[in-house]
Amino acid sequence: MFTIRSAQASDEKAIKGLIRETRLNPLGLKWPHFVVAEDEQGVFIGCGQIKTHKDGTRELASIAVVKGWRGRDVASTIIHQLLNGASRPLYLMCGSRLIPFYQPFGFEEISDAAAMPATFRRYRRFVDWMSWFTRSSEYLAVMVLPATPYEDRAEY
Repeated sequence: MFTIRSAQASDEKAIKGLIRETRLNPLGLKWPHFVVAEDEQGVFIGCGQIKTHKDGTRELASIAVVKGWRGRDVASTIIHQLLNGASRPLYLMCGSRLIPFYQPFGFEEISDAAAMPATFRRYRRFVDWMSWFTRSSEYLAVMVLPATPYEDRAEY
């Protein structure tokens, strides 16, 4: 059993440590944007955030779970919590092997780089260039949770 709550300043060290351990992007880790998962004893077991880039695009990011809790719906629960009330469109970047994980949440892969916000296009270009050296078949996927027709309307 675990619970999800808004992060507190005291969670900052655990958040940064888990992001480093899981080798996720360490940029833009501002604890007030995070939710954290903790076990029944209050021990930190995972985190995630929605961060806003300089160009105003918003990204589901830093979804990470400690090893002993992986495969137990912690990440899915964190994502549901973050998506609850989040404005759209909402973007994310992930390894291509994770595309099927994010699709049930409504995320769709953006295959045309020209359709990506500039922030994501630049990052993808850089990662693609670095991947050339590793010769991996995996690639950095950029996905979007599109706005609903209601959210697209200027007037409510």
